[in-house]
Amino acid sequence: MSLLTDELRAMIGTTRTYTAPEPLGAAAGRYFALAVGDANPLYTDDAFAREHGLAGVTAPPTLICETNQYAGLPPDAEGYAGHTWGLELPGTRQVRGGNRYTFGRRTRPDDVVTATWRITDVAEKSTRSGADMLVVSSTATYTASGGDLLAENAETLIFVALEPSA
Repeated sequence: MSLLTDELRAMIGTTRTYTAPEPLGAAAGRYFALAVGDANPLYTDDAFAREHGLAGVTAPPTLICETNQYAGLPPDAEGYAGHTWGLELPGTRQVRGGNRYTFGRRTRPDDVVTATWRITDVAEKSTRSGADMLVVSSTATYTASGGDLLAENAETLIFVALEPSA
């Protein structure tokens, strides 16, 4: 039985857009840096950031990729409140296939971030052992309120059939 249904195929091109309700703020960048163990003074010391050509403190680049802070979504069954495609494929397990980030300009505390996610492809493949798998590719574009590109993220989700194909 094919994992790639007409309903899933029709999702190619689907977009979801989330805009933060307020500016990112210097505290968010500082707290995120502490949480990930990044002691770079660009995130905590305004004078240091200015000495290095920035307008002031910035945030670790991947902070904006955590859409749970501004998506306004309810937590899912696992407690995550950020963007997901909500795909549930019975008889499969989901594997994160990876992310590829490209960064634009540095994020500033006064940025109001918008994330636009788009499904770019849905394809069926097989594992080496012959199990069916569905590969869902999507991109997220993160922009500041003025339209400046902050980052892009290419993400892959893989759904692997628990039973071998017939």
